[in-house]
Amino acid sequence: MIFNFHPSLVFTKDAARWLTILTLCSLQGCFSPMALDHAVIEYDKTTTDILSKQLLLNIARSHQHQPLHFTGVSNIAATFNFQFNAGATPAFTGETGSLLTPVFGGTMSENPTISIVPIEGEEFTRRLLTPFQENKLTMLLRQGADVDLILRLLAGELRLNGGEQGGVYLNKPGDAEGYRLFRQAVLHLSSIQDRHKLFVEPLMFDRHWTLPAESLTAEQMAALQKEFKIEYQAEHKQVVLSKRVAGHILLTNYDPARLSNEERIRLQEEADQGAANDVSVDIRPGYPGGEWPIHGVFRLRSFHNVLNFIGQSISDDPEYIVAKHPQTPHVSENPVNTMSLLVSDNEPGAADLSVKFGEYYYALLPEVGYQWNREGFRLLYQIFQMTMTDLAQQGAPTITIAK
Repeated sequence: MIFNFHPSLVFTKDAARWLTILTLCSLQGCFSPMALDHAVIEYDKTTTDILSKQLLLNIARSHQHQPLHFTGVSNIAATFNFQFNAGATPAFTGETGSLLTPVFGGTMSENPTISIVPIEGEEFTRRLLTPFQENKLTMLLRQGADVDLILRLLAGELRLNGGEQGGVYLNKPGDAEGYRLFRQAVLHLSSIQDRHKLFVEPLMFDRHWTLPAESLTAEQMAALQKEFKIEYQAEHKQVVLSKRVAGHILLTNYDPARLSNEERIRLQEEADQGAANDVSVDIRPGYPGGEWPIHGVFRLRSFHNVLNFIGQSISDDPEYIVAKHPQTPHVSENPVNTMSLLVSDNEPGAADLSVKFGEYYYALLPEVGYQWNREGFRLLYQIFQMTMTDLAQQGAPTITIAK
């Protein structure tokens, strides 16, 4: 019996086996990152779209005098399963019947688990009903947002101190006199901001305390040196403690650091008399915008009231044109509405985002030129995110959805 050895057959089988292995490795290394990248991007788009629609939906609820409600996505956990298989089979026909043909396949599955938490109870009170504090406004202004847009959204009233202008001016179209002066004031601040002369700074000042030297031990003196500047006055046998303090935020048309320490302390003590949601403003003569001096506070409102203001302005309490103050220079933007919405019976085709509530569709009104409405809605999105706390709180009714 004669055996014929075919090296080409052995080589071909080895080549097929290695080709299969290489194909398996390349597929697994290629498709896994691609699938993960696609999933992360799509989840990000979906959660952003959901929150944007919730904001628009709650404006619609306010317009129709319905209760506001939000549901937050507290967690997204997605499991990806990649399976690949490979093998080889002889060719079925032709002269290559002795060769091995690689056969491979694969499956990919995704199993996301999404947890959502209705915002209610204490969470609803803290996030939606509690007025904003000055640090929120400061953070937005330092991001370069328009001061007039921020204040028209967040501020519920302007309280001016002293003089003929002294009084409370509501950011409410129904209060004709109050609304007019409020709009003029925020527009005046915008003109100062346009000239890059609006300061949003905390009041920095030095506090001093005098203590008898004999009342302090050496250990106490050493401990105080970590936090205070200590000056020993031998002639009076006393110790003077000094500390740099950061106080309230102040909107000014000058640098507060140029004021004397006593003047900064006076402004701080005046701001202490206000509420936690008050933001002080001090526009003085002799500086840009000083043609119309403004001294008082803007009182910030809650996110719930922000949405109510926008919803009610659609038809119940519409905004209207307010001309700038005679002492205010030219300003580029002075739109009638803080946020213009399109309400229609049919779904708007040109809108990027729309929701239906009841019998009506709601969407941002398209604009030409400066996108005031889009900027306002983007700012509204940021403001809502700034109310964020830990959604997965103990006792909150959590709904878990497994796809």
